[in-house]
Amino acid sequence: MKKLMTMCVAIMIASFCTLQAQDLRKGGSVFGKVESNGDVRIGGSVKGRFESNGDIRVGGSVKGRIESNGDIRKGGSVVGRVESNGDVRISGSVKGRIESNGDVRQSGSVVGSAKGVKATYAAVIFFFDFF
Repeated sequence: MKKLMTMCVAIMIASFCTLQAQDLRKGGSVFGKVESNGDVRIGGSVKGRFESNGDIRVGGSVKGRIESNGDIRKGGSVVGRVESNGDVRISGSVKGRIESNGDVRQSGSVVGSAKGVKATYAAVIFFFDFF
């Protein structure tokens, strides 16, 4: 019984750790993570942060914003939009898509994965060159 309890605790800890940070992948390899507090780690170091008010911080200063309607602002100007169906629009044209399963598509081809990451966060990382 004690071994079973120990195993259950170990599984719960492992599950908790995987829920805290979500992997970002390109070509099957992990290149970064978005942590539960909004920190964006690329190559092991914190490059920026998604804040709860929508601000996108890079190197400590605000570089952009995610609006509640899906608009992505960079330097105050709207540079694109993430629609509710996952489509990523830049200058009005669909440039890619964040699938519900986390796949990131560009020109119809899967270019990466962001499972468990909000679609707007994934779009900022893959399409809008903030990090």
